[in-house]
Amino acid sequence: MATPHYDENVYRQFNEKLRPLLDGPNVMSMTLDDLRKHAILSGRKTEHGAYGWRSMISSRIAPKTVYLGSPDVQLPRPTNQQKDIIEAAPEQLERVLHYMKTLPFVHLRRRMGDNGEYNPICNIYVSVNDPKNYRIPYMWGNTLFEADNRPGPKFTMIHIPEEHQMRQQVLTIPEHNLNICLGSDYMGEEKKGFLRQAMWRADQQDMLGLHAGTKTVYIWDEHENRMKTIGVFLFGLTATGKSTWACHQLGLDETKNERTEVNQDDIVFLRRDGSAYGSEAGFYVKTDVDRDLQEAMYYALDDPSALYENVMIDYTGKRLFLDESLCANGRAIIRRDKLRIKRRNRFINIDAPSINLPPLDELDGILFAFITRRNTIMPFSQRLTPEQAVLAYLWGESTHSYASQPVKAGESVRIVGTDPFIVGSRAAKVNRFYDIIMQLVEQYPGKVQFYQYNTGGMGEIIIEYRNGDTIRKRVERNVERVPIELMAAIQRGDLHGTNDYEPGRLGTEEIIRCASAALNRYDAKRYYTQEQIEAFVQDIVDGRREFTEQIADEGLAPEIMKAAEMSFAVAR
Repeated sequence: MATPHYDENVYRQFNEKLRPLLDGPNVMSMTLDDLRKHAILSGRKTEHGAYGWRSMISSRIAPKTVYLGSPDVQLPRPTNQQKDIIEAAPEQLERVLHYMKTLPFVHLRRRMGDNGEYNPICNIYVSVNDPKNYRIPYMWGNTLFEADNRPGPKFTMIHIPEEHQMRQQVLTIPEHNLNICLGSDYMGEEKKGFLRQAMWRADQQDMLGLHAGTKTVYIWDEHENRMKTIGVFLFGLTATGKSTWACHQLGLDETKNERTEVNQDDIVFLRRDGSAYGSEAGFYVKTDVDRDLQEAMYYALDDPSALYENVMIDYTGKRLFLDESLCANGRAIIRRDKLRIKRRNRFINIDAPSINLPPLDELDGILFAFITRRNTIMPFSQRLTPEQAVLAYLWGESTHSYASQPVKAGESVRIVGTDPFIVGSRAAKVNRFYDIIMQLVEQYPGKVQFYQYNTGGMGEIIIEYRNGDTIRKRVERNVERVPIELMAAIQRGDLHGTNDYEPGRLGTEEIIRCASAALNRYDAKRYYTQEQIEAFVQDIVDGRREFTEQIADEGLAPEIMKAAEMSFAVAR
């Protein structure tokens, strides 16, 4: 199929026709309390007093999401399915206008962010022709703050779950601050629709929208005999542990008042002074949580304020967080102020006083942590140079798991910035990250650190075999996962500066000693022959090279291309 045709006049005219309809007689503005009264009628009450709902669609419809507008916002590589949606968009937008005149809608207005500069005002319009859909704006509204008179910008989202499944799609019109979701009742479309728009607008205001969590860590420096405050950015694709490590206490010394406080778990807006504006008041988390391993998240999920989506609730009202037999994407809205840990029979909250990270000149340092999940030869920690950190942002690496995608098990997945919500050029995002990072490193020497953590493991072997005309895969040897306690010890050691690193096979410095935990059993040579190790390294390098060339077509800066070529040359 040829390059799809975009008609900017159609999108502009649609926006002009839509605006008067948002105040139509079929649109009822509601508060969260109003919505709750309707939403709980279709919910299931748990034994703890919380409510849960099920959606017909249990994940985002990313393959059916398109960006309509000028070349600045268009998808760089639309699939054939996306091209079909783009071609049919004018007709579909006319249909949306008809729905906006015909169906009953509820309107909720909320605010993203809590700062003095950038606080998008978010307006959602959801069709409630099916009364079960009241839960959608109610759940989403609990992720953001009450709207006020801050200047915005102002975003609008139209959600019509009742649209026929044959026309299921998400139409994003960034230049008019519009998102439209059709034929899905998954609440995650709301969350990401507004956050995607907010990241794009933040980029235009000389910030950088990041798919990353943030936390503030207080550690005791034995040499300087004082407490230090470190801001931490955590990048990671879904299921790599971003939320887990944003909330984890890392085994810090409580007797010295060492601790971790959570700012955000998903989206922040990085500024050139090293500060980061947060976005949300409530977190939308996966619920496959073990109390012993993810204590703070568990207690927040256990609170009556939690709102569950696609979580197994048995006939007695008991929530079964680890039972994924009905859906492997159980989710919940949890409140930041319910993130807590239990010590000496009392609860201690771990939410930071603010959702924002302060500027670097108010901190003792910041640490950028890139989380990946690989199961073969990737060291559990790599210390990166600033240039290597930019490459880690560029490649946004992880792998498909056998549990989630057996056909692609073991294959690399790469998404710039681990951010599948980038509007327009991905290279522009990498270039902006490079500029901000290099400026911070130059302005604050010694105060910016970069690491990559592998939350997967070591030793997996996946064999391909033929079954008739089909190539299938099977696990020949299971991965030996990195224990949570070991990963916590590694991160704790990096914050204290007590871990030892040496040049590794991927051209970075890889960890060789952790003062509080043993690493010797996780040497890749214990699991693989030298020939196998070299094959794994070559596969990583080949994949990185191909992906870099793809992003380069979108305008990657020469300095980044040079750094990538150097990394390919030194990998061994």
